[in-house]
Amino acid sequence: MTSPHWDEARAAAYREFRFEFPEKTLARRTVVVAGGTGGLGSAIVALLAREGVNLVVGYHRDRGRAQRLGDAIEREFGRKLTLVEGNLSDASVRRSYLEAADRLGTPLSGAAIFSGDPARVAFQDLDHESVVASLESNYVGPVLLAKDLGDAMAVTKTGGSLVLLATMQATAAFPSSLNYAAPKAALVHAARILAQQWNSVRVNVIAPGATITGMAAASVQSGKYDRYIDAGAIPRFGRPEDIARAVRFFLEPDNYITGQTLLVDGGLTLRRDR
Repeated sequence: MTSPHWDEARAAAYREFRFEFPEKTLARRTVVVAGGTGGLGSAIVALLAREGVNLVVGYHRDRGRAQRLGDAIEREFGRKLTLVEGNLSDASVRRSYLEAADRLGTPLSGAAIFSGDPARVAFQDLDHESVVASLESNYVGPVLLAKDLGDAMAVTKTGGSLVLLATMQATAAFPSSLNYAAPKAALVHAARILAQQWNSVRVNVIAPGATITGMAAASVQSGKYDRYIDAGAIPRFGRPEDIARAVRFFLEPDNYITGQTLLVDGGLTLRRDR
């Protein structure tokens, strides 16, 4: 007896070595990029704009930077960004994302939630306020927006994909990273729980290493990670394009992966003791 889910036409094509590798599958669909004006987020925006995606791009407070990104994207790719300003912990801001996506009139197919804060506070200076502030920006806001966007995609015929931003420090113990790494580790676990929540919405996490833009840029510039290149543990520092391509992989409409964390760190986490 043959399974009712068996696709004989596809199986026959594979026997003849005919495979499908569709391109630009997100064109004319809507994707939200929260934190999309930052060093990593702006690369994701550029990659998706090149593909013809309708973009809702969020930022916290730097409207000037957001407008410069919008101008650059329109100039380079002929795409207009829909900008949303505000803190993700604010329910009205999260509603603004959903309303902005709805106004575009094309299916909401995915979101990259790259909002957060490096939370650089010396260990001896950690207090209630600094720990709560980091949890708010690096866990609470992103999780609540993921919940709202996931619910919106789950009721559609096609579902969608959520990509959350963590850090290599969420997957391994690095010195002096308590205030930043712990909320990001919680975010990784939350993504697995969210991946169970919806059958039609995939949820995955990108965990960057030492990149030359984004939250790690100051540390890279200071020479903090030079020893890993000097020791040959990594061939180079990460680039925003590395992260953008990883995010695009997870956003692919027919992607077959959910509940996973992808380290994009050049091997630094595995070889950090060399």
